[in-house]
Amino acid sequence: MDPLEVEFLAEKEMVKIIPNFSLDKIYLIGGDLGPFNPGLPVDVPVWLALNLKQRQKCRIVPPEWMDADKLEEIREQERKEDAFTPIPSPYYMELTKLLLNHAADNIPKADEIRTLVKDIWDTRIAKLRLSADSFISQQEAHARLDNLTLMEINTTRSFLLDSLNYMYKLRSNLQPGRGSGKSQDY
Repeated sequence: MDPLEVEFLAEKEMVKIIPNFSLDKIYLIGGDLGPFNPGLPVDVPVWLALNLKQRQKCRIVPPEWMDADKLEEIREQERKEDAFTPIPSPYYMELTKLLLNHAADNIPKADEIRTLVKDIWDTRIAKLRLSADSFISQQEAHARLDNLTLMEINTTRSFLLDSLNYMYKLRSNLQPGRGSGKSQDY
């Protein structure tokens, strides 16, 4: 899965908008949306919120977690903990990018939020790289990936898979009695 596919999945997340138009309920394959009344909040998928925002038909309400104070707490907790801490949204990075690129005027302290999310991302990726290095150097057979998002796993997937393949090849070539019909214990 590439980053664009992960972003596509993130666009299905629900976000609250405040429309400036009237429209009855719309019936889509993914579910019913609306009704839309001016000034009354309604939950819609991100893809629709961005489309309406680009056509100046609504104002996007940022998700509850997209607050500078909450993100500051998450960043500090992430820096203190050795393990990966729970993140308020499985698509925090993608949603931040989408909403700040297309609706920054609707999000208070947009620049500060962008910086905080980038700091959280950098901290988590650094932890992930250290974990992968430790995993490979200790020749582990499995790892727990608790509290990682799809984009974070996707970022290091190719590196980790290539490393494990090389480790397997090296182990296979160094096994004593290789090719002599003896069984191998792992």
